[in-house]
Amino acid sequence: MQKFEDGVFDRLFDAAAPSGPTGNPPTAIDPVCGMTVKLGIGKPSLTHDGVDYHFCNPKCRTRFAADPWFYLSGHSRNKPKQPKAAVQYSCPMDPEIIRNEPGACPICGMALEPMTPSADEGPNPELVDFTRRFLVSAALTAPLLVLAMGPMLGLPIRDLFGERLSGFLELALAAPVVLWAARPFFVRGWASLRTGHYNMWTLIMLGVTAAFGYSLVAVLAPQIFPHDVAGHGGLPPVYFEAAAVIVTLVFLGQILELKARARTGDAIRALIGLAPKTARRIQPDGSEFDAPLENILPGDRLRVRPGEAVPVDGVVLDGGSSVDESMITGEPIPVEKAEGAAVTGGTINRSGAFVMQASHVGADMLLSRIVALVAEAQRSRAPIQKLADRVSAWFAPAVVAVAGLSFCAWLIYGPSPSLVYALIAAVSVLIIACPCALGLAAPMSVMIAAGRGAEAGVLVRDAASLEALAAADCLVIDKTGTLTQGKPALGEVIPNAGFSEEQALQFAAALERGSEHPIASAIVQAAEARSLPRLAVTDFSAITGKGVTGRIDAHALALGNHALAGEFLSDADPLAKVAADLAGKGDTVVFLVVDHRLAGLLSVRDPIKPEAAEMVRRLEAEGMRVVMATGDSLPTARHVAAALGIRDVRAGHSPEDKKALIDALRAEGLIVAMAGDGVNDAPALAAAHVGVAMGAGSDAALKSAGVTLVKGDLAALGRARRLALATVANIRQNLFFAFAYNAVGVPFAAGLLYPFTGSLLSPMAAAAAMSLSSVSVIGNALRLKRTSL
Repeated sequence: MQKFEDGVFDRLFDAAAPSGPTGNPPTAIDPVCGMTVKLGIGKPSLTHDGVDYHFCNPKCRTRFAADPWFYLSGHSRNKPKQPKAAVQYSCPMDPEIIRNEPGACPICGMALEPMTPSADEGPNPELVDFTRRFLVSAALTAPLLVLAMGPMLGLPIRDLFGERLSGFLELALAAPVVLWAARPFFVRGWASLRTGHYNMWTLIMLGVTAAFGYSLVAVLAPQIFPHDVAGHGGLPPVYFEAAAVIVTLVFLGQILELKARARTGDAIRALIGLAPKTARRIQPDGSEFDAPLENILPGDRLRVRPGEAVPVDGVVLDGGSSVDESMITGEPIPVEKAEGAAVTGGTINRSGAFVMQASHVGADMLLSRIVALVAEAQRSRAPIQKLADRVSAWFAPAVVAVAGLSFCAWLIYGPSPSLVYALIAAVSVLIIACPCALGLAAPMSVMIAAGRGAEAGVLVRDAASLEALAAADCLVIDKTGTLTQGKPALGEVIPNAGFSEEQALQFAAALERGSEHPIASAIVQAAEARSLPRLAVTDFSAITGKGVTGRIDAHALALGNHALAGEFLSDADPLAKVAADLAGKGDTVVFLVVDHRLAGLLSVRDPIKPEAAEMVRRLEAEGMRVVMATGDSLPTARHVAAALGIRDVRAGHSPEDKKALIDALRAEGLIVAMAGDGVNDAPALAAAHVGVAMGAGSDAALKSAGVTLVKGDLAALGRARRLALATVANIRQNLFFAFAYNAVGVPFAAGLLYPFTGSLLSPMAAAAAMSLSSVSVIGNALRLKRTSL
């Protein structure tokens, strides 16, 4: 029978049993939220194990039904009280705009989007609304085009109705499109005029208003127009079809853009979807239950079966398996996990089953922190965007001025009917010169890059870090934990005459088994890897600053540094030179003494990461200067640098020295990137143009860095560099396209080709070109999703 905490039973009795003074309605306690529930008024209830429980609302009933033990055992009271964060909305083009509810950006007029996409979010309400308005607009615009363009197609449809009635029919078809369907455009355009933030909606509103307004007056009061304006049937021409087609094409462009922008959150949604909805919790009585993930608390024991996702961060207690961590680290090879190994929520258990203990849940999970970091990076602005911001600030007013000048020029100097030509030129300029593509150029690339980096184990804090990493021409890199594994490992075992290698290692491991020192761990792990039998040690003693002593059977043993073994080591001993050579390579030498005789020595070293040499070679081939800065001694630093081909070595550097080195390199005009993993690297990481933190490092290093490598390997540094270069190149392509489009489009719309072709650019063609420009920029940014890292 399940045992509950003291006092819990009484509370549950209150929750299940109706109570209340005589004359008052009976009440019960909601076991989920603790509220008092009046009975007999239709509140939800549930029978569990023969006991009726009552709830204040259906949500509490649903939560209870999903995991009764969580609430009945009192376990829920251990859950930290964390207020649910409200959903906030931001603008892709102007991330400084943050609102608590959806709406339009007051600067650019774009729809605000959730700052962090949700895995179960419904369809975009703006996309749904725009799609409905587009379908209505298209249904009305199609017959409108047939009616307006009939004579050009050889259709006598206008002759059938007559010019006067045809004009009113065009008005009837165009009015719902302009006055109802296009209402969101006018709301945003009017807001831009009120706030002084002129944007694409300003231009669309002015263009559509001009075309529709002129046509409306031409139909209702044709007599006010001069005779030279008269067209077919002696009436002034109308451009209802232009206004309707412009609105329809803008809707089409917006739908394509919204769908493309939705794909920028695919990476975050994929990350969120990695975490399972439930976790198989092992209850205190040994039973197992699939509990909602939100009910899992630190300390809970969980079972993970083959093929399942690891639910939360934790440590393996029992069993073992190989776990696919590719979505977190970018590495495709599964990682073996045994007892004591750390596992990460969202990774996939490929084979075997294990029991784990939860350590980090909810927002504290690595996966949650990655999602938050990616979302923040996607909202950041790249320094290269400043140019586009400066241009956009005056672009819309300049376009209105150009449209006005075009109108006046055609009205004064244009051929008859000059008013018609002036109107076409002005409307075309207003419509084609949409600054949206210019504003989207950098944000779309950054959003895609942040998501792509997360998939490859590269977390970017902001767009400026990506740009700095792409431009960096100097990399200062720490040694321990960055170029090397950061974990001591046994190097060589060199026995003296009369002893074997296995015997020397067996004796050393027996003495070190009780120590927690990293060097001791390296020796013990090496012995266990060779399956050497354990030996019992008696009379164990630790000598501060020297080593340890003890007895194994009848043998007196000592293990330690040169200070401990010096009296047993003469300069003539062959091992003396070996020890000096190993020390010169940066190894830590441990001496073994058996029965007052030197039995051998063991070297412990920090292995160089296997990918380090290749990464240094690649970076230098790209023209990057590589500097190794370490707190280790010069001989050790030189040995590692020589193995990696690094020529610039700075040894014996304190945290302040590393920061001073960064400052000095920056003073030389270099763009400096710093890679490190320890607390001592944090000042240098913050001082560099961009800091790169190895994911296995300290929290201080991670918080000081602009880029974090989740797995902490140097291969990820190469991926980060390639991502940065690809992103900056993509932003430049987008900006070039946006600038070139407007530089070419506006003169054409104003009538540049008229002397050669005898015709003006149609407002409908201008609307199509405007819509396609934004879609093209987003499409180019989406190519980053396929970037090979």
